[in-house]
Amino acid sequence: MEDKEQLIASIAATQRSLGRHFGAARANPLMSLNLTMRQLKVLLTLARRGPLAGHELTAEMGVSLATVTGIVDRLAAQGLVSRREDPSDRRVRLLELTGEGRRLVGSVVDAGSAQYRRLLSRLEVDELQQLDKLVRRLAEVAEQELAESSDDLSGQH
Repeated sequence: MEDKEQLIASIAATQRSLGRHFGAARANPLMSLNLTMRQLKVLLTLARRGPLAGHELTAEMGVSLATVTGIVDRLAAQGLVSRREDPSDRRVRLLELTGEGRRLVGSVVDAGSAQYRRLLSRLEVDELQQLDKLVRRLAEVAEQELAESSDDLSGQH
């Protein structure tokens, strides 16, 4: 029987292979975007978290305010992000996706989901049941790890 590290390495290699498969798909709108990774990260963060102040976005991304400002300027010029005054503090500008930004993120996410569903539809029911059980377990472990890292961070203050 393979040891745990060999199995983990095998699974990781298979996931990389799947990632290349998804990335190579011609229908993937991600491949036609004219965005940097940081710009895409800003869009995905705003889609996930909603409107954020600049300092919140810098903390989320782990970069300087000047870096975030430049990224947001370029995204705003493309009509993907807008700035507005925070109603609770007029000194703060909130950053949020525009309708076009939401459509773009949605199309990327939807395309990936559709591609994943096509692959899953080729599996047998018993294979899907096994995969469902394992993916649910993996999600539980991820939630536990997230809770532990949150506990660690709150204990550092």
